[in-house]
Amino acid sequence: MQPLILASTSRYRAELLSRLRLPFETRVPGVDETPQSGETPAQMAVRLALAKARAVARQLAYGLIIGSDQVAHCDGQVLGKPGSRDPALRQLKQMRGKVTYFDTALALVNASSGREQTATVTTTVVMRDASDAELEAYLTAEQPYDCAGSAKSEGLGIALMESIAGDDPSALIGLPLIALVRMLRAENVALFAPA
Repeated sequence: MQPLILASTSRYRAELLSRLRLPFETRVPGVDETPQSGETPAQMAVRLALAKARAVARQLAYGLIIGSDQVAHCDGQVLGKPGSRDPALRQLKQMRGKVTYFDTALALVNASSGREQTATVTTTVVMRDASDAELEAYLTAEQPYDCAGSAKSEGLGIALMESIAGDDPSALIGLPLIALVRMLRAENVALFAPA
């Protein structure tokens, strides 16, 4: 099997990828994530996922490189990673009682053949109309400052959510594993060892 490389420093993506029980390494893609004028959140996510995978693929003679990116948006506004408490609180207040969309893009680049595969998975999250006190308490408890949308569905943040709808639960956390398995199979990667 060709080496599997995750073009990401995200611990969430690494944890998700480890679920497939395949050996992999991580590399820093070093990609500028500045939004481009006129692109939709989904277009931005695909562009960045592909840019990350391509950046690492250029450094290698062979290997399967995984790039992923997620763009959250609510009321037409993109919600990035807050970085600290005040921006996180503003995001949660903006999202409460509303629908937020998480467009998670995935790219798989075969460094030796140049073959590229991409997919986008959209997850729809309806946030509860939580009180200011609940939002403050959540941020104190979980400090989700490295997550777009400021709430972790895999943690206490689930208590702020009314509903989640999407084709792949791993997409909301940051790496769509169902789509990734499909791509890996197209590259003849065996996910199950023979009995």
